[in-house]
Amino acid sequence: MLKINENFCKLPPSYLFVEIARKVKEFEASHPDREVIRLGIGDVTRPLPKAVVDAMKKASDEMGCAETFRGYGPECGYEFLRKVIAENDYAKRGVTIALDEIFISDGAKSDTGNIGDIFDSGNVVAVCDPVYPVYVDTNVMAGRAGEYVEGMGWSKIVYMPCTEENGFLPELPKQPVDMIYLCFPNNPTGEAIGYQELKKWVDYANEHGAVILYDAAYEAFITEDLPHSIYEVEGAKTCAIEFRSFSKTAGFTGTRCAFTVIPKELCVEGVSLNQLWNRRQSTKMNGVPYIVQRGAEAVYSASGHEEVTENIRYYLENAKVIKGGLTKAGLKAYGGINSPYVWLKTPDGLNSWEFFDLLLEKAGVVGTPGSGFGLSGEGYFRLTSFNSKENTQKAVQRILSSL
Repeated sequence: MLKINENFCKLPPSYLFVEIARKVKEFEASHPDREVIRLGIGDVTRPLPKAVVDAMKKASDEMGCAETFRGYGPECGYEFLRKVIAENDYAKRGVTIALDEIFISDGAKSDTGNIGDIFDSGNVVAVCDPVYPVYVDTNVMAGRAGEYVEGMGWSKIVYMPCTEENGFLPELPKQPVDMIYLCFPNNPTGEAIGYQELKKWVDYANEHGAVILYDAAYEAFITEDLPHSIYEVEGAKTCAIEFRSFSKTAGFTGTRCAFTVIPKELCVEGVSLNQLWNRRQSTKMNGVPYIVQRGAEAVYSASGHEEVTENIRYYLENAKVIKGGLTKAGLKAYGGINSPYVWLKTPDGLNSWEFFDLLLEKAGVVGTPGSGFGLSGEGYFRLTSFNSKENTQKAVQRILSSL
């Protein structure tokens, strides 16, 4: 008799951002004359850098000529892209990463979700709380989460609270864990992690035989003296997998390109995780389009770097406007310095969804309820800096007027 994967049935009916989109759609339908400003989902608004567009146009022309046409490419990415990644993202920071340790993909969301394929379903998972929902939901799908207990979370997942009291940095688990998800600069809180603090996690993972799944999708937004890569920390190559993305860095949210780094030194029970991931990727995907990879390569050109840096500066200025406005109004706000996210403590005892409804109804502003990121996110709210400068300023004024 045919059966389904019952773990999927344990999940909430819809993904967090799908639920937000549904609510906003209903509001717009009933208020057709109201302008809605979106500071919720982390989707960029500035166009792709000219250098990227030019590179993609040239690659498109190549695909139209028999002499330069390309069919299936290397599943793990063209060497030209992996080479500039190794040189610019790692070598310039004193880190040596081999080309065959870099795997090009269509997004960090895909990779952080799919990485579980190479790990046993009985492994114990630890996540920050609040946390990017993909880390949790994909482990529910894989059967590692157990059962959902109201007010406590998933029975087999180890939650590491990130609260105002601990500076939104997780504490080392007090029980044995196997897979540790860390994201810094953090989504959703916007807080970053220092070298010494990150070294604690690397030492812990090596000592306990755990693997760190390190999501560095927002490293390009770092403005202070902080690690951009976990491999800047001694010992990380034997315990950590790193995920990177061009989505927020270079506006590739709709273009789709990212990469994952798995050092060959990283082995579990004598088995190379690099080889396992290579086998997984070569079986389940045919690689990222040549045109897109040429666009990603252009991110590292002189003009591409200049344009990307300007876009990041633009979004960080928006974050400064958001955080500054909220703080002047007496509200507690965090993040926004090394990331595009501002983490706001909801006022007047409102819970996260109540505050969401208030902002939508009174201000016409969309954010993300903190409770959607986990139990420790209750009473908080995430705003993003990815809208235009004008809309960001307008949204802040509306928010302050509605309180």
